Amino acid sequence: MLYAKNINCAIIVIGVYMRLKKIKNADTVVLNSPFTINNPKEYKGKYKETFKKEIYVEIGSGRGKFIYEMAKINPNIMFIAVEKYASALYKLVKRLELDPVDNLKLVCTDASEIDDIFDKDISILYLNFSDPWPKKRHHKRRLTSDIFLDKYESIFFDKKEIVMKTDNQDLFEYSVVSFVNHNYKIKNIYLDLHNADIFNIKTEYEEKFSKKGFRIYKIEVYK
Repeated sequence: MLYAKNINCAIIVIGVYMRLKKIKNADTVVLNSPFTINNPKEYKGKYKETFKKEIYVEIGSGRGKFIYEMAKINPNIMFIAVEKYASALYKLVKRLELDPVDNLKLVCTDASEIDDIFDKDISILYLNFSDPWPKKRHHKRRLTSDIFLDKYESIFFDKKEIVMKTDNQDLFEYSVVSFVNHNYKIKNIYLDLHNADIFNIKTEYEEKFSKKGFRIYKIEVYK
């Protein structure tokens, strides 16, 4: 992973699993925010050309702590937050209004539309604390299922790289197998991330559950 301030790249964020209280008028606030891209499909295949930078995508931005802090320390990277729930993006919009960064944009849509939004546009995909969908009949909804890994094939510009964090051991083990079955190579793997001496920006969810003693898992894969 690269976090130096002189990197010329861009990052994009997509949908999260968190229990959120519905915020009145969140849809309107997000829709009308200058930080929101309301026509993301029109940029399909043109994100690199539009932003003149590499594109990184996070599926699961939630309230945006991870992606916002990434944007702050990487001013030359373009971050675009794609999140399913407007009530989550509302929090990020309000943070940006108080302390704006010009390298962070938002898109409110479902992760299933990822390959309708991007085509050979992105360099890295982040999957942070995605919904584990614990019931076996729902495993196809996991963001590391065959269905989603097939979708990701068309969105990468060159080398495909995915970075995943979770506190759910079953999802983590499932994902490792899925990555390997899709010919990804493991770059790094951490079975207890918070006891590893590496750079790590925590999500809101990660902070909450690590304080409760939950072990955090991380894997970085590429092909």
